[in-house]
Amino acid sequence: MSDTRPVISEVHGQIGHLILNRPAQLNTLTLEMIRLLQQQLSAWADDPTVRVIVLRATGQKAFCAGGDIRALYDSFHAGEHGHFDFLEEEYVLDQFIHHYPKPVIGLLDGFVLGGGMGLAQGCSHRLVTERARLGMPEVAIGYFPDVCASYFLPRLPGRLGEYLAVTGVHLAPADALYAGLADHAVRHADLPALLEQLHQYDWGADAHSELDSLLVAFIQQPEAAATLPQWQTAIDRHFAAADVPGIIVSLQSVTDQAEAVWATELIELLHSRSPIAMAVSLELIRRGRGHSLAYCAELEMHLIRQWFTKGDFIEGVRALIVDKDKQPRWNPPQLELLEAAKVAAFFTETPEAR
Repeated sequence: MSDTRPVISEVHGQIGHLILNRPAQLNTLTLEMIRLLQQQLSAWADDPTVRVIVLRATGQKAFCAGGDIRALYDSFHAGEHGHFDFLEEEYVLDQFIHHYPKPVIGLLDGFVLGGGMGLAQGCSHRLVTERARLGMPEVAIGYFPDVCASYFLPRLPGRLGEYLAVTGVHLAPADALYAGLADHAVRHADLPALLEQLHQYDWGADAHSELDSLLVAFIQQPEAAATLPQWQTAIDRHFAAADVPGIIVSLQSVTDQAEAVWATELIELLHSRSPIAMAVSLELIRRGRGHSLAYCAELEMHLIRQWFTKGDFIEGVRALIVDKDKQPRWNPPQLELLEAAKVAAFFTETPEAR
């Protein structure tokens, strides 16, 4: 595609398309893109000629791999306010999509990570292809799951929310469906035909139910079976621990041979993550459980306002994106050195729960 706009908006028939268009950057989001998406969605919300929205992306690798974290890093180091502007407006957009008055189809093809999940989880119809990989991997860069993750992760079965937040693992299509982070699987090869059906359809009074019926012909079972059901009981047991050290102790106590292999791999992964990010992520997911979308957004923004100076994000981006030495100097460097008071301090003067 020769169009260089970061977000392309098109209308075909009665379908409005919003296309993320930074494929070389895995369609990571910038402030300009957030504003373009917000502006066009606001216009289409009041446009009776547009009945359904399709949110998709260009490129072969990603729907959206998150926010442009290098831009946030640069803004912080320049002493600017752009990183806060981006995050504040991203939260407005994500909540707007959750409450959008018309069907929004998220075509989740390739990586759907971080900020991409923020866009996707508000969509009324979340369609994953066989190439989709979903996740909230923020702990790997010294951050916590944001974009209203404290709202949508605690609503997953059992302790999957804590598991995904603390480990940062990615989910293949069948596991995304099992967890409730996607609604249907479709084949990548069928997307052109699906879009053509949407364009040609004569939409009536109830676009939501009509879309449900139209999608039936395209829904497929993922080729690879879900793996999470095998580990659901174990996840529920280990990730119910009071804190991250407790989770690791629980994983270390496994005696079943097959589970021990899985647990050992998890322990190794956890030891590579930012201790403060994991601890705050666990507390965040538990605080969000049962609360409103608006409250969870406020709670996360409360953390964000502190995190650039008190968390590990800047160091994580330096190590993984800027210098690329992949040797982050976490503060503290080990879980054993993390004081509970440091975690609790992030949650003082939190917004009133509702």
